[in-house]
Amino acid sequence: MGTHAEQLRDALVDELLEAGMVRTPRVEVAMRTVPRHVFLPGTPLRRAYANEVVQTKRDADGVPISAASQPSIVGAMLEQLGVSPRMRILEIGAGTGYNAALLAYLTGDRGEVVTVDVDDDIVAGARTALAAAGAANVTVLRGDGALGAPGFAPFDRIIATAGLWDLPLAWQEQLAPGGRIVAPLRLRGSVTRSIAFQRPSDARPGETALHSVSSEMCGFMPLRASVASDPRRLVPLTPGGDVTLEVQQEQEADPELLRGVLDTERATVWTGVGFTDVASAEWLYLWLTCALPGGLFGVAVQPSAADQGVMAPMFRWGAMATVAGDSLAYLTFGPVAADGDDDTAADSAAGGGEPREVGVIGHGPRALELAGFVADQVRAWHLGYRTRTAEFTIRPIAAAEAGARQAEGNDPGEFTIRTPNNLLTVSWPKA
Repeated sequence: MGTHAEQLRDALVDELLEAGMVRTPRVEVAMRTVPRHVFLPGTPLRRAYANEVVQTKRDADGVPISAASQPSIVGAMLEQLGVSPRMRILEIGAGTGYNAALLAYLTGDRGEVVTVDVDDDIVAGARTALAAAGAANVTVLRGDGALGAPGFAPFDRIIATAGLWDLPLAWQEQLAPGGRIVAPLRLRGSVTRSIAFQRPSDARPGETALHSVSSEMCGFMPLRASVASDPRRLVPLTPGGDVTLEVQQEQEADPELLRGVLDTERATVWTGVGFTDVASAEWLYLWLTCALPGGLFGVAVQPSAADQGVMAPMFRWGAMATVAGDSLAYLTFGPVAADGDDDTAADSAAGGGEPREVGVIGHGPRALELAGFVADQVRAWHLGYRTRTAEFTIRPIAAAEAGARQAEGNDPGEFTIRTPNNLLTVSWPKA
């Protein structure tokens, strides 16, 4: 029998294996070996080894600004990264140092890990914990993670544990041929995916496009105090603030126009599109945030607001929504209608669970029009793209404008998102 900490650690890894977040023996052994509790001093052991986020720092207003990530997403991103012995690795967001210790274990004594964070106290804490865990091949730097670590480049692998809206050019420049970047990229609106971008090993000079090899839905605190900061704001939709709209920097939402919008009459449109595994709604979110003019907005709903019928959100935490001036529409779930079409029934039954139908609830002067438009996009995804796998390609704007093909508009299932530094293409190619 191992110690209590070892028993809890093994139970956690068993859970991640069963959920499919950890798949390979090397990542499994790393997570069974590196002691997470060493990086969370003062945290009860059961909480340190629970599959949940542990907040480790808050700002003056009490808003969390640093945390130990949920072990399931830690494992999933390590699988995406594909670390081999002797690799040189750059991590953006040192945090507690736990992820750097896992990377150090995976790359081995002859590999090297460089991890960067913006706060002196976080850097000092990570150094102390890494030393206590015996991770000797990690260098912890204080600085703006968006600038990378040019004095240590090139890197075989780069991983970010902070949310981003744009992939910094410095990372792409510091990535070795055949290298891989794994980053939680906020694609548009409130949809973020951890995308593994690969550079071809035979990339020619000037061939700067990176292509995805995998993606996972995730959520991360945004990069702070950086040239790549991603500010956002919260708009209350109820007087007590128990329903709030998350507005990203590229989105438009006027609080005055939306004042009292949830007090207006509901317009509900059912789509005929069903789910049994509601987690697979992540692929619908990806489609909608690309297809809707303003992308998707996150709506956080307190349980009291849902219980009082203020909203009927898709999930207990809230829902995804879209905004058009003085009107709002959000996604909901309901029982599949008995007379639902054959395609919906077949898709729902395939998951082996209780089928749920996607609906859209609209509020405001254009409630029915907006809800109907969103419902049409849900059906378009279901009929044409539900069985396809989304792919991502990113290319610096300068390279694209120098003659690279821009794919926007070439296919109804292909979208190009422009950020300050890059063009990101999201596509659903045919098999």
